[in-house]
Amino acid sequence: MNDGKRRVRIDPITRLEGHGRIELFLDEDGGLENAFFQIPELRGFERFCQGRLGEDMPQITERICGVCPEAHHFAATKALDACYDAPPPPRARALRELLYNAYIFSDHLLHFYYLGGPDFLVGPYAPPQERNILGVVAKVGEELGRQVIAHRGYGQRIIEIVGGRPIHPVTGVPGGQSIGITEEQRQEIVSMSSSAVEFAQTTLGIFKDALLTDETYRRFVREEAQVLPTYYMGLVDEDGAPDYYDGKVRIVGPDGSEFALVEDHEVLSLIEERTEPWTYVKIPYLKDVGWKGFVPGPDSGVYRVGPLARLNVCSRMGTPLAQAEYEAYLEYFDGGPVHATFAYHWARLIEMLSAAERTAVWAENPQLMNGPLRSPLGTPHSGVGVIEAARGLLVHDYDLDEKGIVRRANLIVATTHNVAGISLSIKEMAKAVVRDGVVDDGVLNLVEMSFRNYDPCLACATHALVGEMPLVVRVHDSSGSVVDRIER
Repeated sequence: MNDGKRRVRIDPITRLEGHGRIELFLDEDGGLENAFFQIPELRGFERFCQGRLGEDMPQITERICGVCPEAHHFAATKALDACYDAPPPPRARALRELLYNAYIFSDHLLHFYYLGGPDFLVGPYAPPQERNILGVVAKVGEELGRQVIAHRGYGQRIIEIVGGRPIHPVTGVPGGQSIGITEEQRQEIVSMSSSAVEFAQTTLGIFKDALLTDETYRRFVREEAQVLPTYYMGLVDEDGAPDYYDGKVRIVGPDGSEFALVEDHEVLSLIEERTEPWTYVKIPYLKDVGWKGFVPGPDSGVYRVGPLARLNVCSRMGTPLAQAEYEAYLEYFDGGPVHATFAYHWARLIEMLSAAERTAVWAENPQLMNGPLRSPLGTPHSGVGVIEAARGLLVHDYDLDEKGIVRRANLIVATTHNVAGISLSIKEMAKAVVRDGVVDDGVLNLVEMSFRNYDPCLACATHALVGEMPLVVRVHDSSGSVVDRIER
């Protein structure tokens, strides 16, 4: 929407979870003067979780989002493990890992084929009505389209078997899991995870054949306005591989040197959060570097999380097929760290393969079927749960009273961590493509593409009550006829 000659609003922004808009302000010459990434939703969950039973948090907080409820479910469960001094026994840990890697596979598949991928597989300048999953199917063929739907279903089926539901799982409890799985179910998971590995390889093949040979994508991935040297944050295991469920928090600087390596619960000591008057979401930054605004570089506390960040903080992938793809990825960019924001899409597919491989490995783990499902609980107190959502690091921080009631809850989600990076990406992309006041549909989509790299979840970032609730009231007479209609 154009508002006068100097203001352009993209409202709503599309192909993401939640509600958001972008405001572009033009200077007198028709170039970009400023850009704002606005999330007009009100924070809510942290407040109304107060006074609730701590054991209910895994099922309350996962209602923040229908796209990544598994991440909130297990971040909450891990926080409660810490609150009750009840680390899960090996069998429960294996079940959680199995479900969680299936979630990472399924979520990354969703983003590539449904949300971010259409910009490239269909084309960034294609008509808007074609830049969607139907356009992708038309491009790649109906058979592959059926495989997309089938494998998305496999991921959700594994989540249902282990978690009790395909969406909003219910089996994570403080100290472990509430139920196990049968041998028949395990065999079903073995079959589905094997197919998922093959499909992830197929998807990477499509990506490399269709995009790495395409001049448009090569231009985007090398786009100077989107090569943003920032800090990066993610979880790594003891061997330096990404660990989606657990691990230490590692932060590297723009030059790739290690800035910090801490236990997961210590991450809160490394960051501060600030607010801006034009958005409901908080903006974290590295405390010891400081806030310099929405700028990249070693002197700016802006950091990023998610697939690009995880591949920058790790030293290896931890699974053989993904390792080979990771090495090819680094070779393409002449080594790491990789600062190209459009490389998020490639990194996401490497993780999709890694998660499929890990799912297959956990499905064969002997600990999955034997042993206790839950550890005894201690006296409740405070605790922190950290996990890698598909979009990046997710932190749940709870303080429980002696009866296990939530006194305080603080949630820092991936999109919250990334909001400074997203804002920076949008501004730099708009600066590069807006010329002479020309802001057509193609230009607007290019600006939107810069945030789709991050696969943002704005409902998670604001814990999500819409700031302006749409409302329609119809007044009927005794015969049922509408006599008045009031709309807000």
